[in-house]
Amino acid sequence: MALPSLLTGIRYTARILAVLALLLTAWSTLSTASAATYDSEAAPVLERISFSERSDGHGSVMRLHLDQPLAAFSMPTYRDDGSIEIVLFRSTLHRNHTLDVPEHLVKSYRVDQILNDVIIRLEPGPVPVAASAYRDRSSHDILVNLTGSPPAIPIIASSGRPAPDNRTLSNHLNDAIARSADRPRPTADADAERWTLDTIVIDAGHGGKDSGALAADGTREKDIVLDIALKVGKYVEENLDVNVVYTREDDRFIPLEGRGHLANEAGGKLFVSIHANAAPDRRARGTETYFLGLHKSDAARQVMERENEVIRLEADASAYYEYNAMTSVMQTLAQSAYMRQSQALAEAIEDQFENRVGRRSRGVKQAGFYVLYGASMPSVLIELGFLSHPGEAAYMRSDDGQTYLASAIFRAIRQFKSEYDQGLHLSASNR
Repeated sequence: MALPSLLTGIRYTARILAVLALLLTAWSTLSTASAATYDSEAAPVLERISFSERSDGHGSVMRLHLDQPLAAFSMPTYRDDGSIEIVLFRSTLHRNHTLDVPEHLVKSYRVDQILNDVIIRLEPGPVPVAASAYRDRSSHDILVNLTGSPPAIPIIASSGRPAPDNRTLSNHLNDAIARSADRPRPTADADAERWTLDTIVIDAGHGGKDSGALAADGTREKDIVLDIALKVGKYVEENLDVNVVYTREDDRFIPLEGRGHLANEAGGKLFVSIHANAAPDRRARGTETYFLGLHKSDAARQVMERENEVIRLEADASAYYEYNAMTSVMQTLAQSAYMRQSQALAEAIEDQFENRVGRRSRGVKQAGFYVLYGASMPSVLIELGFLSHPGEAAYMRSDDGQTYLASAIFRAIRQFKSEYDQGLHLSASNR
């Protein structure tokens, strides 16, 4: 009798252990699922705000210290009361957060947790402030670039040109900052349709009495770039749900400043100016794409001067006189809210030229092109190649060459729009 009783006890104990094992497994599964849910919903935490001087001495950088990547944030928005607002979507403010003392461009600032977002509002000091925001590549932080009106500096006019005084330069900068306040930017309460990328302006350089660069066989830049610009526009219209506006669709002369104004009046959200290069050395070849900024090489300066020389054909070139002495203003404009978007598009274009079309890329560069000044949107100027190089001139003149170059520009625009729309969707969905 002892043996059956023992076996019964063993079976009973085994059943209890099995039930306990099932309960432990279920608890472990629920705990894991709960932890996974918590991790996926945990919002980035803003732990600190600090300030530092820009490396070039032109303004300051406000660093927003985050403990993990942020899905989306707004570009700085200029409010009616004069303050500047930045929204960190789906984030939380650390209960022991640290706020450093503001620097001279910022009189004061406040940080609030409003529902699921962190709202930062800056009150500028006596100097007008231009602000832009971007991600820090080496951390999870968001950096807010702050630049102000330049101090009085002596101006040396170019030969034969009246030199603008410092008040003129300051006024020009203030006007530029004021214009930037009207640019569509994503905010927590903005209407998404207002800043959707729905209109692209394509500018065929030169035209009419301005032939641009000439090839040895007489091929004119104005003809090459018009053909390619129209091809790019056609590809965009056929494949993207956007409106295409051309600064010119035929052989006509349009002042440089008027091209930017046309882009603004058309409600453009992207401005692409297409050109061809030339150089005294017939061996020079390759593509280049520029965005607005300070030139950093003699080669970039020479390209800028050649393209800007068009003003000699304009009836009234006085509007450009002060540009020649606007180094400080240029620096501020180059750091505007659209600088990084312009650079991203330029990089995409050069990548397409080099890796999809097989052209030699001379890279992405900055320079002060007049045609880019007036466009209040991400803007680039493309140099398709050198008409002074026999091989490149023949390529740009051929149907295949024009098709490949136009396709490359279109693919870069499509990539840019896709990334832009993704950011727009994240901002809208996280409000």
